[in-house]
Amino acid sequence: MDLDTNNHSVFKLSYHLVLVIKYRRKVIDDDISNRLKEIFEYISPKYNVTLEEWNHDKDHVHLLFRGTPNTEISKFLNAYKSASSRLIKKEYPSIRKQLWKEYFWSRSYCLLTAGGAPIEVVRKYIEKQGVR
Repeated sequence: MDLDTNNHSVFKLSYHLVLVIKYRRKVIDDDISNRLKEIFEYISPKYNVTLEEWNHDKDHVHLLFRGTPNTEISKFLNAYKSASSRLIKKEYPSIRKQLWKEYFWSRSYCLLTAGGAPIEVVRKYIEKQGVR
C-alpha cells in the first residue's frame, strides 16, 4: 500500500469529490475542464492536497485527491470553488449567458472517502484484535 507520512504519522486519506454546475447547466467542455484542473492544482498545495485523477461531464467534475490529517477540507473546497468560479467567469465570458445570476458551482457537493479496504474488512479486523 502506498502510504503518506509526516513527522508523527503514517496515513492514506483519499477522497472522491463531485462538483456540480449550478442548475446542472451544461457548460464544461475540454478547455474549461483543463482550466478548472489547473486552478485546482495551483490552490491545492496550500492546503496539503494532491490531485490524483480528474474527469468531467458537461455539468459536473469528478476528482480523486489525497489529503493529510491536518488538511481542512471544507476551507480548501470553499477556496477552490470561489477562485475557480471567479476565474472561469472572467476568462470565459460566454459562460455567464448560460448561468443564472453570478453562480457557477452549486452550493452542494458530494465528498466520499475512498481507498483502502472496504469498511466490512476493517470492521472484522478490529473485532479480531486481541483474540488468539
